[in-house]
Amino acid sequence: MSITLWTRRDPFAEFDALVRRSFGPTATARPTVFTPAAEVTRDGDDAVVRLEVPGLDVEKDVTVEVTEGRLVVRGERRDERSEERDGRSFSEVQYGSFRRTFRLPKHLTADAVSASYDAGVLTLRVAGAHEAPAAPEARRIAIATAPVVEAPASDERVTDESAV
Repeated sequence: MSITLWTRRDPFAEFDALVRRSFGPTATARPTVFTPAAEVTRDGDDAVVRLEVPGLDVEKDVTVEVTEGRLVVRGERRDERSEERDGRSFSEVQYGSFRRTFRLPKHLTADAVSASYDAGVLTLRVAGAHEAPAAPEARRIAIATAPVVEAPASDERVTDESAV
């Protein structure tokens, strides 16, 4: 009696082997989520946030907004590469999205935030993030008084006999 074991076969194994032989190791083709490295520093009373987002078109692929007391940075990376060797073409697309959120002090609004991009680094400056919120101004409250009611005049005098 013979026993035959069935094993599952990867339908793409032969294709992957062909690509590896032709172009070297392959990356898995699945959507990715990435988190850009962030650095938060203090510059006087301002907070400065730097995010590493090289290769992004910040005008099309990055959004910076202030919502519900948070500074939110969102973006999407789309990286396409193609290569040709020995008359064969190979194309690879890597993509992924990210979202970074930073809580803002309650006294700040979107007007306090400015953004710039240079050499793959998105820099966000939050003006006044480390300032103490202005103390409410002291204000004197008027006290309302009831009108004075005069008692009717009387001829009787009250004396304090204990004082005698």
